[in-house]
Amino acid sequence: MSAKLPAYSRNPKGDPQVRRWTEQRWLIDNIIRANGVDWDQPRTIYLNAPCGFEANADFHLIRQRIHKYADIFPAFETTARRRETKAKEAEERGWLVSARDNYFMAAVHWGAAQWPFHDNDDQNIALNQRKRECYQSYARLADHHVEAVWVPFNGKHLPGWFHLPPNYHGGRVPVVIEIPGMDGFKEIAVSLYGDRWLNRGFAVLAVDGPGQNESPLLGIYVTVENWVAAGPAIVDWLVARPEINPEQISVTGRSFGSLFGTIVTANEPRVRACAVVMTCLEPGCRTIFEEASPTFKKRFMWMSNYTDEAKFDQFRKSLTWEGHAEKIKVPYLCVAGEAEEISPLEYTDKMFSVLPGPKQLIIYQESRHSVGMVPSTNLGPFPYTTMADWMADRVAGKPFRSERWYVDSSGRVQKTPY
Repeated sequence: MSAKLPAYSRNPKGDPQVRRWTEQRWLIDNIIRANGVDWDQPRTIYLNAPCGFEANADFHLIRQRIHKYADIFPAFETTARRRETKAKEAEERGWLVSARDNYFMAAVHWGAAQWPFHDNDDQNIALNQRKRECYQSYARLADHHVEAVWVPFNGKHLPGWFHLPPNYHGGRVPVVIEIPGMDGFKEIAVSLYGDRWLNRGFAVLAVDGPGQNESPLLGIYVTVENWVAAGPAIVDWLVARPEINPEQISVTGRSFGSLFGTIVTANEPRVRACAVVMTCLEPGCRTIFEEASPTFKKRFMWMSNYTDEAKFDQFRKSLTWEGHAEKIKVPYLCVAGEAEEISPLEYTDKMFSVLPGPKQLIIYQESRHSVGMVPSTNLGPFPYTTMADWMADRVAGKPFRSERWYVDSSGRVQKTPY
């Protein structure tokens, strides 16, 4: 399909109503005032990472500016406008590398500005369009092929971006399907510089699957059934591409993408390997929706098209790998923190007990949900590099042992066979 934008539509249901959000809004603002915008997750770090060194100052200023929840949108929106202006000025002067970089950073900031919105209102739709426009301008100037993708899905289309490795000159290459988390979006899946997948010769299809970021604006919401159907739709699109080796299709997902990636892998036999990180593998997802920040529940209610909390509480019980993970026979890697606070580790262990295929679980001492920034991840095998190397080995057909790794705070790896 062409890069022409589809029709976005308002959802008449409005903003999800979450009791804890309403009752604890004052508390969230006080927590942000005390701890900053990264009060629940290192959001500015994972947004900064794909942008590279130049964006450090952007995020430093954003962290200084945000003292309450209502500050999040204007802080990112102002930064997005500034980066977009710099990009256009650079392009007019013929400074195409600077223009490219600034368009990329602008797209990330526009996407981040969407995060506080949980409704298909005019403002969210307008922010999404600005994000797309800037990313399309980045794609036009990128150092590798980047293409807007619309994957046919149940009479609609899943949005994505298709990347080929730099210096691609033909032939068939492996591909990884990148599935973001609840708060993520496809535009941060591939780094501006030094991307770990592209550098290893992978193509990347970064997609907002059912319920993720742009998809609710298109009327495509989270259900397990939709994620079961998404795998064949995405892989059908990939195998039709002459650049893709149909025998080397893999999946990676982070946070809620760990659940969605597991469901895709279980139900699409053409996927040959799966690697996930930052687990959301508790059947029914009670902990994240009832004990963690109420922003998680509010956002996921929008993602699944619920405004009534009682009805959502019944729906969330359907969010499970049970009945799916038991079918996975291809290599499977999971990277998690020992102190995982939103999906207790016992549920990951339970899932691994039923995985019938070759598998590896890597647990990092002291790490929480967002795996990183602790001694075990810095001194031991670095999580995201390890995932990419592991996937490259699977594509190359190298064997591996089914093991549970425990990386302690000194970086030492203790291995236990399954």
